[in-house]
Amino acid sequence: MGKLVGTAEFKANCSRIMAEALRSGESIVITKRGEPIMELKPIPAKEPKPLFGFLKGMITVHGDIEEPIDPDWEAQWEANNPPELYR
Repeated sequence: MGKLVGTAEFKANCSRIMAEALRSGESIVITKRGEPIMELKPIPAKEPKPLFGFLKGMITVHGDIEEPIDPDWEAQWEANNPPELYR
């Protein structure tokens, strides 16, 4: 059982008591007329997920991603976009 705190003290100092429980990692037992009615305990902090590799296994590559989809795309580009347009 952790530290005992009455309801009136908890109500008056709620933020401070919660900060203390979080800092110490111990639970706080809230009492009413000397009888425990509730237990306040901190939730353990989660490890942050690493940024590098977080998409691993979510992307599937089909085919060769380095080669053009259409091998003749450069000829088509030059035919539809003459160099005169870019001067």
